Amino acid sequence: MSTWKVRPDGGRPEGRRCAHLDRADPAPRTRSGCQECEADGGHWTHLLLCLDCGHLGCCDSSPGRHATAHYEATGHPVARSAERRADWAWCYVDEVYLRPAGDPDPDPGRDSARCE
Repeated sequence: MSTWKVRPDGGRPEGRRCAHLDRADPAPRTRSGCQECEADGGHWTHLLLCLDCGHLGCCDSSPGRHATAHYEATGHPVARSAERRADWAWCYVDEVYLRPAGDPDPDPGRDSARCE
């Protein structure tokens, strides 16, 4: 059974698929901020949690773009938002937003906090 499903996204063609829907959340995170930003004194906008290894990195709206750098270095394809009340994930390989498989279709008038 899939953990995630592709989330409808008005900015992308419908019918996009993702080959990584079975990713489960890693062990609970032990950090509260982007690992690399904390190490070099940087700052972040939103945080993404790698679903393969638990790396916590900043999103592409942050100066460091450490979540994407982690994907490029490791090939780990899916990261979920680590922000409160934001229940989505991003597949770097298939370039689609994901949502939990058990969630109903989102309200088109409500845009959960997503980082682009």
